[in-house]
Amino acid sequence: MVTFGVLMKHVEKRKELERRRRRGARLLAAGEPQAEVARQVGVSRQTVMRWERLRQQGGLQALRRAEHFGRPERLSESQREELVRLLKAGSLAAGFATELWTLPRIARLIEERFSVSMVPSSVWRLLGRLGWSVQRPSGQARERDERAIRTWKAKRWPALKKSLRDKAE
Repeated sequence: MVTFGVLMKHVEKRKELERRRRRGARLLAAGEPQAEVARQVGVSRQTVMRWERLRQQGGLQALRRAEHFGRPERLSESQREELVRLLKAGSLAAGFATELWTLPRIARLIEERFSVSMVPSSVWRLLGRLGWSVQRPSGQARERDERAIRTWKAKRWPALKKSLRDKAE
């Protein structure tokens, strides 16, 4: 599942950051200068100074990674999986008039299905975490009739334009 892979990347990144903190703490405990620890671990000196303060206050336990960063997810894992299934089924299946997903439509779907209110920018970030991206149609519709368009522009549009101008006067 796409969401599982994305979540695993975040977990691995947090584990790697914790490994760097622990290595830095061991080097500091062994008496290495902060500048050398920063160079070996690949972080700034300010970060090493913060680690050292934490280590002195709470030992190695103080350098353990937090279980979760940032705000909690608005949708559970199972809800995110269901959302992906609903999106794949299409907007017509969700009760919309056209086969086009927009951020407000997805926000409405989330509100109706999961009772979670989200603004379009939050929906955008959620879709990014789920591995979805913007898809735009390439080219023009196959049904496009160039001759009918030219005729409309040449005959119908001038008549409409003229009548609108006449009504304004």
